[in-house]
Amino acid sequence: MDNLKPEYYFDLKNISFKTLFEVDKVYQILGKNLHKYIFQLLERHIGNKIQGVVQEGAFLADDLIIIGKNSVVESGAYIKGPTIIGENCQIRHGAYIRGGVITGDNCVIGHTTEIKSSIMLNNAKAAHFAYVGDSILGNGVNLGAGTKLANLKIYNDEILVTSGDYRYSTGLKKMGAIIGDGVEIGCNATTAPGTLIGKESRIYPNVMAFGFIPQNHILKNKAQTELIVIDERRK
Repeated sequence: MDNLKPEYYFDLKNISFKTLFEVDKVYQILGKNLHKYIFQLLERHIGNKIQGVVQEGAFLADDLIIIGKNSVVESGAYIKGPTIIGENCQIRHGAYIRGGVITGDNCVIGHTTEIKSSIMLNNAKAAHFAYVGDSILGNGVNLGAGTKLANLKIYNDEILVTSGDYRYSTGLKKMGAIIGDGVEIGCNATTAPGTLIGKESRIYPNVMAFGFIPQNHILKNKAQTELIVIDERRK
C-alpha cells in the first residue's frame, strides 16, 4: 500500500540520513534498525563529536553522543547515547533524551520533553512537556504542549498498523507514531501506539488519535463547548 511507504509521509531530499528510509514499510525504520544505523554513524564519525554548545549543568551520560554545529544544550538537559543531534538545534532545560535518537537540523526538544528511540527530521519541534517514544516526526512537525505519543499497548501485545481494511504486523512491541511532514498537533493530544498521520494534517487539542489519518485531514472532537450566562441570583 502506498500509505505505508516512507515517501507518503516524508520529503527525503534534504535530510542527511535518507538511507535509513530505504525500506518497504515506514515502520521498519524503527526498532533495532534505528539503533543499528545510529551506531554505524557513530563508528564512521571522525573528529570532535561536540561541535555545539553544552552549557554548564547539562549532563551527557556517555561518549556516544554527537552534537552538531551551532546547537545548544541548555543547563539541566540530560542526554544518553547513542544520540545524534543535528545543527542549529535547541535542547532546552529539563529535556530528557534517553538514547536511540537522531535529529535533523533546526529541531527543538524542549522543557520536560522526553524522547527515546525516535527520529526528528529538519525543523521538527517537541518544545513543551511532550513524550515521544519510538516515533518519527517529519519535516516541520510541531507538537503542542503536553502531546504524548504512546508507544506501548496496555497488554504489551505486538503493535499492528492499519492501512485501509487491512492490519499489518510490525514485529514491534514498542511503536509510537509516524507523523508526516508539516503536521500540527494541538496541546494535550495523544496518539495511540501504531498511529500513522499523513502530511499536512491537523490534530486538534485534547484529541485521542489512532489508526491511519490521511494527508491533508483534520481530526477533532465532536463535543462543543457552551457559554452560559450565570444566573444573577447565584452571584
